[in-house]
Amino acid sequence: MEYEFLHDAITGEAKARFSLEHEVVGPWIEVELGRDASKLTQLLTAIDKVETGQQNEVVITGSEYSVAINHTDVEIQTNASLNGAEPLSEMLTAEHIHYDQNECAACGLEDFRTLLLSWAKFTNNLQN
Repeated sequence: MEYEFLHDAITGEAKARFSLEHEVVGPWIEVELGRDASKLTQLLTAIDKVETGQQNEVVITGSEYSVAINHTDVEIQTNASLNGAEPLSEMLTAEHIHYDQNECAACGLEDFRTLLLSWAKFTNNLQN
């Protein structure tokens, strides 16, 4: 998973940019996690619970995105895709424009933990 963090030149807000196959992770981390230490803790705790077998899967539903954490991976997707939003028109799919690929992304547990900790460090939100 390739990504970079940067600060918006105008607002100074932390931004996350991801490679195309993980593009949905950028807006998720900005919108749902941001600088919220309690959400960071919730996500790290969920990873620990799944890894130690306390839970098989943890699903955290946010305002725009949901995260599903299980033993093999973490999946992030838009809530609209979960709620059965209207499919793309034939014109878009005929032109091979696949926006649905940007509604969902998955990665391994360790990659996700590393991402969360890197984001926390970048936003100066790392708790020791």
